[in-house]
Amino acid sequence: MNQEQMEIKTPEYVSLQFQVAGLGSRAVAFIIDQILLNVVNILALIIVYLIIEGSSPLPFYFFEETLPIAITIIALFVINWGYFFAFEFFSGGRTIGKKLIGIRVIQENGHSITLLSSFIRNLMRIIDTLPTAYFLGIIMVFFHSKHKRLGDLVAGTIVIHERKAKRKKRLTQIEKEIASRAISKDDLIIDEWTFKAFTAKDWKLINTYTGRFTQLPLVEKNQLTRQIAEILLPKIGQDVLGKTEQELENTLLVLYLNLREEWEFDM
Repeated sequence: MNQEQMEIKTPEYVSLQFQVAGLGSRAVAFIIDQILLNVVNILALIIVYLIIEGSSPLPFYFFEETLPIAITIIALFVINWGYFFAFEFFSGGRTIGKKLIGIRVIQENGHSITLLSSFIRNLMRIIDTLPTAYFLGIIMVFFHSKHKRLGDLVAGTIVIHERKAKRKKRLTQIEKEIASRAISKDDLIIDEWTFKAFTAKDWKLINTYTGRFTQLPLVEKNQLTRQIAEILLPKIGQDVLGKTEQELENTLLVLYLNLREEWEFDM
């Protein structure tokens, strides 16, 4: 089935969008986990075999070599079941296989999986594996609208795709210049009525200025700065006279940051 988008309303009334993991990605993650577990199982059996072969004669309490085998079977059951339970709770809903594929288990309310949810979800694997080879679990995931197996239904969990980290936006030259000066839009408080005095023409003027700011020779930049300042700064009640070029530049750059929020996507 196709992967679907799912919207979850958290208890804090926040809407979250998730992409539900389908049968394919879940199956691949499970196969990876099972390969890792099979390696552990084989190594454990080899070790037990070597211990039994090397223990001659065995003490009476080994009951003719059956006790080590019984202990090994119990230990392997705990490891194979506990692997999923422990990893999903302590690793944010991710086993090694899920982490490699980029999926994770969360609660239906959007929160991280709890200890109880992880316990119930993985305890139900015993039923999901019936009658063999995860047949019931596969059928449930394939046909359920949210790709849930029985363990997910009982535990109130869902498997989703991890959100890919967004690439950090590359700073433009003017943004680098503003960052180097350690100035921000909060350095200039503009009330609503004053803000409305600026027009699209004003935005275009200051946007062109900042676009050329880092490319102009010093003399031309100083001249342009004063010309732009004489047009725009009186609108915010600031006088150009008596201010240095550096002060005018900083004020215009802060004004640019304020106007950008209003005009950048409206042009």
